Amino acid sequence: MLTATLLGCGGTQPLPHRALTSLALTAAGRSLLIDCGEGTQTAARRWGVSLYKVDAILLTHYHGDHIFGLPGLWQTMAALGRTEPVLMAGPPGLSAVVRAFLTVAGPLPFELRLAEDASRAGPLPVLGGTVTAFPLRHRAPCCGYAFTLPRAGRFDPDRARALGIPVRLWRQLQAGQEAEGFLPRQVLGPPRRGLRVVYATDTRPYGDLTDAAREADLLCMDSTYPTGADLDKARLYGHATCAETGRLAAQAGVRRLWLTHYSAAVTDIEPGLAAAQQFFAGAEAGFDGKTLTLNFDPD
Repeated sequence: MLTATLLGCGGTQPLPHRALTSLALTAAGRSLLIDCGEGTQTAARRWGVSLYKVDAILLTHYHGDHIFGLPGLWQTMAALGRTEPVLMAGPPGLSAVVRAFLTVAGPLPFELRLAEDASRAGPLPVLGGTVTAFPLRHRAPCCGYAFTLPRAGRFDPDRARALGIPVRLWRQLQAGQEAEGFLPRQVLGPPRRGLRVVYATDTRPYGDLTDAAREADLLCMDSTYPTGADLDKARLYGHATCAETGRLAAQAGVRRLWLTHYSAAVTDIEPGLAAAQQFFAGAEAGFDGKTLTLNFDPD
């Protein structure tokens, strides 16, 4: 089971009714956070995401609306008694950003483990799954993230009995762990479909992003501008229109699409949602506090 919570859906500046874009993913009581603009920790508290249990902070890029909440978040985690390491990932420049913000936040009681240039780092283990970063097309170095929660193959009790494996070890083997010399592969079938969430903002749509989002259970993507009238602006600033986002979701064959990162000038998302739905009928308008719990496919 994996829960996605959209902490905010706005770009550029926080508004009274719209926090800056950030997504939290929670599995087995632990969370990861993607982006941390001004006010993100307030949004996390409002929507029930535990800051103490955030094990990874993934930054898409270093524009202020995506990072200015970091020093305050670190200080809050420290005040809550956090001592476990925190994974931090981002595009090139992460170390410089962290150093600068530590001059404000001061010494921390937990280690920040940096994955600099995350799109070259390979899969990063977190929340019992993996995060993979991939490049986006923005006007600054930027990356998106795909979180995958795997699912082991079906446990075969007949095979376990035939091998003489004690019942007390079955649960451990089901969890993919070796138990007293017995291996999971001895009693598990082929891996089953897991869960996959893809987050991509700020970006222009392009082919590699379509591939990265392929068959995702949830795609949360840049939808800065509502209509094609803003296409020139989207191209200039490295963003997407809602129609472009809907088209990419359809091409990628995703199961669900959330629009996010609306321009501060957008007061009514309905025209943008309608434009996205022309290409992807199941498109949904993101809003602060929007939550979805994803479960594995039925056997």
